Amino acid sequence: MVNTHTLKRVVSFFSNDIGIDLGTANTLVYVKDKGIVLREPSVVAIRADSHEVVAVGNDAKRMLGRTPDNITVIRPLKDGVIANFEITEAMLRYFISKVHNNFKIVPPRVIVAVPSGITEVERRAVRESATHAGASRVLLLQEPMAAAIGVGLPIDEPTANMIVDIGGGTTEVAIISLSGVVFTKSIRVGGDEMDISISNYLRRTYNLMIGFATAEQIKIRIGSAIPLKEELNFEVKGRDTVAGLPKTIHITSSEIRDALTDTLNSITELVRNALERCPPELSADLVDRGFILGGGGSLVRGIDHMLSEGTGIPVIVAEDPLSAVANGTGIVLQDLNWLLKNRVS
Repeated sequence: MVNTHTLKRVVSFFSNDIGIDLGTANTLVYVKDKGIVLREPSVVAIRADSHEVVAVGNDAKRMLGRTPDNITVIRPLKDGVIANFEITEAMLRYFISKVHNNFKIVPPRVIVAVPSGITEVERRAVRESATHAGASRVLLLQEPMAAAIGVGLPIDEPTANMIVDIGGGTTEVAIISLSGVVFTKSIRVGGDEMDISISNYLRRTYNLMIGFATAEQIKIRIGSAIPLKEELNFEVKGRDTVAGLPKTIHITSSEIRDALTDTLNSITELVRNALERCPPELSADLVDRGFILGGGGSLVRGIDHMLSEGTGIPVIVAEDPLSAVANGTGIVLQDLNWLLKNRVS
């Protein structure tokens, strides 16, 4: 008779357990004992008539704004949750099959990081998508908890650990102590909203229409939350909305900072609200410890200084903010019983 420990080892040999950071902008996949093995855009290209998948991830993103009428490029997640069930399932199936070695016989167990504010219906959609994509079992983990674990915060200690995760579709804040979430809140504002703000500013100010990829590039190249010692410049190419012809302009980082003001203010207000709701003893911890920033939005120049000035406490950008959530799922994969015991999903 095979004992339980031996059975677990056999199952582990024939299967790769997987952690997935299913983000609005990007999907990261962590394979147990191997680390992050996939990092691709959450984008799918399909044929408009047959809904056949043409490309996924990097290949699909390169098609954005460049496809003929018979091909549509879709981002199946919106504001951190599934907006298109079938396309999300196809995308997950592609990513899971890409990282799950062909010789592995047993379907993988999968941890999916999800926004803390999603509804039960949205949770069910995530579980069903991952199951239909080939997972043998699906467990959900709140993104801010995953990020806190991924950046190495001592979440099991009786002290305040605060994480702010600025993703593509959502910004989430969580205060964690003794492996439990004391307070969490999210807003559906993040990197995508920043891109939209930049696009709207250029259209309003310069009558210039740009694509999603161009707006994202502007944010990365010259976006900032505070005045810079030396302001940056960038050449932008797009279409004149009046003449309908190609047009080139030069913009500065100070202009883009103005365009981002409302979005950045929303993030600051979210963080301040969390601090106001924090129990006094834990607030005392945060005065000295401050909080950690994760997610792609934390890479906007000076956003840590802006939030520190807005809250009066220290702010530190994680060492690898883009990988924080995925690394957190990977750590939890080492001990799935911890996830079940603490019920932080």
